[in-house]
Amino acid sequence: MQQFDSIICLGQTTWEGDFQKAVVQLMTELSVRHRVLYIDYQYTLKDWVMGVLGKQVIPVQETVRLKSPLTKKTFANGSEVHVWTPPLMLPVNWMPPGLHDFFVQQNISRLIRGLRRVMRQLDMKRPLVINGLNPVFGLPMLDQLNECATIYYCFDEITIINWMSKHGSRYEPDYLKRVDAVVTTSETLRRSKSLLQPSAHCVKNGVNFALFNQAFHLAQQHLPVKPIVGYLGTADNRIDSDIVEYCARTMPDVTFQFIGEVHEPSLTQRLSVYPNVIFTPPLQPANLPPLLAQMKAAMIPFVCNEHTYTIYPLKINEYLAAGLPVVSTPFSILDDFDGVIELADTPASFAQALRHALADDSPQRLMERVAMAQNNSWAKRAEEFEAVIQKLPNAYISEPVS
Repeated sequence: MQQFDSIICLGQTTWEGDFQKAVVQLMTELSVRHRVLYIDYQYTLKDWVMGVLGKQVIPVQETVRLKSPLTKKTFANGSEVHVWTPPLMLPVNWMPPGLHDFFVQQNISRLIRGLRRVMRQLDMKRPLVINGLNPVFGLPMLDQLNECATIYYCFDEITIINWMSKHGSRYEPDYLKRVDAVVTTSETLRRSKSLLQPSAHCVKNGVNFALFNQAFHLAQQHLPVKPIVGYLGTADNRIDSDIVEYCARTMPDVTFQFIGEVHEPSLTQRLSVYPNVIFTPPLQPANLPPLLAQMKAAMIPFVCNEHTYTIYPLKINEYLAAGLPVVSTPFSILDDFDGVIELADTPASFAQALRHALADDSPQRLMERVAMAQNNSWAKRAEEFEAVIQKLPNAYISEPVS
């Protein structure tokens, strides 16, 4: 049987951005051994207008073909990924189901026509399709690209995501039944999706170890004047404000730094009154190590609910790669980190755990954290993902790219 000659990945995110993205990191690692074409974010006419007005950053010229929509990203290890900007889509998410489904098909028709041209240009004839949490596009795309198999890469619970749950939760059950396998990023998600897709596998989020380990080496060069406890990533309704506020109020000698976008206004309203809480705008990943190097500990103060229970957070291994002690709420199954991170579920116990973490800086403990993160690198996760591919009856691992 003919093996796949390339990987085509459709995601719900841009390739570029101010934070680490699971699907982008995974494709980067898979490109070491396979030809990869990444379909970039599907911008709509509304996005384009906002881009022209300067209210949103989008590749304006690429979306209307005034500039080539196909670019090549080359990495330090010599691998490369082709990134293709699709033609402009109609904004359909707001529509009722009937209209939505009709116009989604129009969007898919345009996307497939353009994608087939790119496949011919790159001589991709028998791809493996990996769909990154986009069943609305994935379902009508099945059997349209002469693909040997399709894997649904599910890294969040779609029924709980506000902007995606309306239609994504309608499409996902049928999509799960028809794909060849589903790969989730947490064991909780795997158990849930296996009810509809028996070929369900868990490949947890990894870490760009080489990048975040830079913080560990930078930290050895200086001692912070005032201890900083950091939070890296989007701050939204997953944050337990009561816990953070209690810590800020009872630990005035410690600075609490949030680095990333804030999507929950009440967080800044409640926490900005404390002089030891600071909010730092999102930065390119390459600029994060110097900030992490200034921290003494890191936190994941998530609420414990149905949504967070499905999460295996990217940030946990990023903290550990920097050598930072981590305090988290027991929001999910975190057994992998027993003995390495501390768990606390109340404001008082969280503050107490942070005090302990700030003093937990022996060389042995530092190396334990770094070693765990190294074992959870994206390179390791790519190998686990390839092991899933090898189990598919219609896909075989291709020879390494020369």
